[in-house]
Amino acid sequence: MNKITIIIGVIFIVLVILLFVLKIILTNRKKKNILMLIDKLTTEKNLILSSSLMTELSKATKLVNNKKTQKEVDDWQKRYEELEKTDLPKLTDEIIEIENALMDKDYTLAYEKLNTTEKDIFHIKAKSVKLLGEIKELTESEDRNREAITKLKSVYREIVFKYNKNKNDYQDVSSRIELQFENIDKLFSAFEIAIQNKEYEELGKIVKVLDDMINNINIVIEEAPTIVMMSKMILPKKMSDIKNVSAKMIRDGYNLEYLNIDYNIEETNKKIGEIMDKLMVLNLQDSIFELKTLLDYYEGLYNDFDAEKRGKKEYERAIININERLNKVSNIVRNLYAEIDDIKETYDLNEDEIKVVDEINKDLISVKDSFKLVNDRTLSKVMPYSKLSSECELVAVNLSKVEDKLETTLKNLGSLKEDEARARDQLYEIKIIINNSKYKIKDYNLPVIPDRFYIELKEAYDAVKEINKEIEKKPISIKTLNVRVDTARDLALKLYQTASSTVKTAAMAEMAIVYGNRYRSSNKEVESGLNASSKAFYKGEYNNSLEIVLNALNIVEPGIRKKLLSKMES
Repeated sequence: MNKITIIIGVIFIVLVILLFVLKIILTNRKKKNILMLIDKLTTEKNLILSSSLMTELSKATKLVNNKKTQKEVDDWQKRYEELEKTDLPKLTDEIIEIENALMDKDYTLAYEKLNTTEKDIFHIKAKSVKLLGEIKELTESEDRNREAITKLKSVYREIVFKYNKNKNDYQDVSSRIELQFENIDKLFSAFEIAIQNKEYEELGKIVKVLDDMINNINIVIEEAPTIVMMSKMILPKKMSDIKNVSAKMIRDGYNLEYLNIDYNIEETNKKIGEIMDKLMVLNLQDSIFELKTLLDYYEGLYNDFDAEKRGKKEYERAIININERLNKVSNIVRNLYAEIDDIKETYDLNEDEIKVVDEINKDLISVKDSFKLVNDRTLSKVMPYSKLSSECELVAVNLSKVEDKLETTLKNLGSLKEDEARARDQLYEIKIIINNSKYKIKDYNLPVIPDRFYIELKEAYDAVKEINKEIEKKPISIKTLNVRVDTARDLALKLYQTASSTVKTAAMAEMAIVYGNRYRSSNKEVESGLNASSKAFYKGEYNNSLEIVLNALNIVEPGIRKKLLSKMES
């Protein structure tokens, strides 16, 4: 126990020592970090009042030559003294307070003051930078503006050279351009005078005005020839050509009033006048865009003219086509009305089938009215052919609907006659099937004809009578007639199947009896079977007869039953 107590005591002491050492390390690290930040802030504070600021302020003082400049320099001097005598000492005091907090080991307070001082240095440094910038505006004014003027003179010389090279392209605008050149030359001279008189605050203004004027005259030199050419040559020629083409088309019967050509030419001339007036004061704003828009309009008129020419051809073709189709449909409808009473007497039509003819006629009248309206507009010459062509196309579409409806109706009515003719043909075929069934039974000379055959024969004849009744009715119900025909055909085929099956079974039974006679004397069981089969045969029980004889033969010839049945089925 004593050893354990000693060990625990030793460990506790070691831990205490480690914690104490760790605290010392952390404290030294914080202290070192704060000292580094103090050195950084001190360096930044010392750099706020740079030597260049004092130098530039000294230069500005030497450039004073009027009250305005003197006032600016005095203000800068005052702001410099405020930085030097108020702001920097304040920063120095704040740094001392940080050092005191560090000495008192109040690290939290030290960090707070570090943050505050850092913000203050940033703001004071910004004031210094702003002050330096304002001073340089004056001290560097001559060099900066001299450099700008040199560049502007180079650009200006190129502009003047380009103008002189193509002077004839500017026509009446030349005098205005040359007057602007004179104004620019005067401003260049004013700049030199301002330099001589040390009027530095005027230099920037002169450079700004010169820059605007040179940029503007450069645009004028670039775009004025295009404006002059479009206004004086291209557009007038285009308008003249448009007027000639439209006059010829009007003489040829085209209606072009909807294009408002005369009005638009008048408005175009006004707009050209406005653009030229603006050009004379060197204002080119939106001029080329407006002229191009006008030119695009007149170019588009050629497309309108072509559309009218195409429209006229399409309209003339459509008029002929619609006329022919209307006449054809009208004749068919007229004939249909003439025959409808006979059709109603012959066939049992429902109300909808009769009503559809009236609907077709009503739609046809509507199409004719629309077509007449198009013709009336053509005669009045108030509508362009492109529009008339579109209206003809609409009439043609509606006429196609009438034609489709009429075609469907004619097919439906025509199918009534086809169904009647088909029923008569099928009646003839049914009678042949019935007769063939009778011949088949009689040709074999069966000892007894089964009752089933006579029953089915009567059913088939009754069905034929029903067909005849439907055909003789007026009007005929095609639907009922088709049902009667289908029924009679099924019964006739059933009868024929019965006749064929009966004859085939009887023939097979008779053949099997003849074949089995060879075993009659040698096998009593077979003989008994053959006798029973013969009795059934003469009673007309052919299926029973065949079954008995096959079973008897299978006794002496195993497999004969399957062989004969297979032969019978084939």
